[in-house]
Amino acid sequence: MLSPMELTGGLLKHTQIRGYLRSLALHELNVGDTIPSERELCEQFQVARMTVRQAVDALVTEGILTRVQGKGTFVAGRKVDLQMHLTTFEQEMTNRGLHASSEVLAADLRQPPSDVAAALALEPQGRTYYLYRLRLANGEPMALEESWLPAGLLPHLFEPTTPLSLYSTLIDRGLSPDWGEDMVDADDASAAEAQLLGIAPGRAVLRIARRTFASKVAVVYSRSVYRGDRYTMWVPVMAPAPVRRRPSRQAPPLTA
Repeated sequence: MLSPMELTGGLLKHTQIRGYLRSLALHELNVGDTIPSERELCEQFQVARMTVRQAVDALVTEGILTRVQGKGTFVAGRKVDLQMHLTTFEQEMTNRGLHASSEVLAADLRQPPSDVAAALALEPQGRTYYLYRLRLANGEPMALEESWLPAGLLPHLFEPTTPLSLYSTLIDRGLSPDWGEDMVDADDASAAEAQLLGIAPGRAVLRIARRTFASKVAVVYSRSVYRGDRYTMWVPVMAPAPVRRRPSRQAPPLTA
């Protein structure tokens, strides 16, 4: 068992290594650069490998570093604040100085799952245009997005090809999205999702289901999977309006 002095010394070394690596990642190295190896850090700070590993683990958890199995530990990409607005992925990335692109994984006309049909208020046997895309920023995978749109509202949507922007297409067809509702869940990435997003299976992701409306008509239902190591959620909050209480009416006094 370690003595209190040894425990204190180990904690100080852990903190020192963690601070050194954080400064290195944020101020000296570029995104994607590898950090010094565990052996180099052990020699530099004269500590056991476990102490170095704990410091690196802490920075991986913070999202400052990222591990790639069999390759090493690298400086992670900076997190993007995920704002709950009715804007396109392209607009969000452009506002942050990033180049947005998409890879279409599937695009077809199909009958949607029952919950999606209910969300879009479709008639029985109603069909939708389905679009599944990998979203990238500066060439790096950021999110997966599935979208369903009522075929009856948007005939020939994928002709001659899939639109670059669903929202722009909706506006052009007189169905301008003006409000929506989101459901947000924290989850772990499946093996298939992790492979597409370039992360390890089981890593944290944000799942957002969104129903988008044009006036009172539901025009898009989407499910997105965002990398937890690249996004932090930003949500504006306001104090609730004060509740105005009606003055109580006292009953008239009883008379004999």
